Amino acid sequence: MGDMDGTTLFSIGELSRRTGLPVRTIRFYSDSGVVAPTSRSPAGYRLYDLDALLRLELVRTLRELGMDLATVQRVLDRELSVAEVAAAHADALDVHIRMLQLRRSVLRVVARRGSSPEETKLMHRLTQLSGEERRRLIDDFMEGTFGAVDADPVVVAMVRAATPDLPDDPSSEQVAAWVELSELVGDEDFRACLRRTAPYQAARRTLGIETQVGNELMGFTRQKVAEARESGIDPLSDEAVPIVDDLVQRFAEVLARTPDAEFRDWMAQQFEVAHHPRVDRYWQLVWIVNGWQAVPSLIPAYPWLIQALRRGSDA
Repeated sequence: MGDMDGTTLFSIGELSRRTGLPVRTIRFYSDSGVVAPTSRSPAGYRLYDLDALLRLELVRTLRELGMDLATVQRVLDRELSVAEVAAAHADALDVHIRMLQLRRSVLRVVARRGSSPEETKLMHRLTQLSGEERRRLIDDFMEGTFGAVDADPVVVAMVRAATPDLPDDPSSEQVAAWVELSELVGDEDFRACLRRTAPYQAARRTLGIETQVGNELMGFTRQKVAEARESGIDPLSDEAVPIVDDLVQRFAEVLARTPDAEFRDWMAQQFEVAHHPRVDRYWQLVWIVNGWQAVPSLIPAYPWLIQALRRGSDA
């Protein structure tokens, strides 16, 4: 419909067709002053010009982005620029997306593990912690474990360098690892294990047995164990037996001991000073949570060797 000076005017029905908004919505915006009609037809129907159409399209876009009507009104009144509102809105959405991603990851873990209601609740609660609350949990753990005056700064630096930090969009594996970590760091027995083993893992202290047998045999031992691990040989399998038998024989010779079950047990104890399965698990979990590529065993030889020795002495 055109009027005398050539500008195009739209009826409310045409506006509805062009914008995809229902007539009643346009009427509501019209009544609340968001998009006022330009004029009325002789019969009293509202007519809108091109500017009103553009305003209406902007309103629809902003509303679809989740903006409330009061904010939309302020944008239309030019109190706020679209850019300002968009920036604030994007920030709010970031938080929302992060929450949804965490929730999705938790649900995936629950689906995969068939978690109980209690475990599901725990996972949800732990992942809902803000980044700051998660850091506090780890700080408390650090303080509780290494807060003593005599704590070795190199050890503390090593543990701090590998602080677990759940990313914004964690995989379900990372969520599961974070939940397990949260339980570990609150456990006093685990803290004691970490206090005991960390100085060796920071490579500041040499184990007594390493000093006794010398660098050559230790180098040979690490190499043999590394080869076994790379070949995927399980320390509890029959394939591991000849490797460990050979090492036990060599250690016994150097130390002038009998390579019997008792000696194997003694060897395992010597290496266990630097290692504990829960501490190894802690490092593994930290690597998973942080999304680091390779899982370190800080002293790769020992956990494998301890397990293999224990199997031999139990057999």
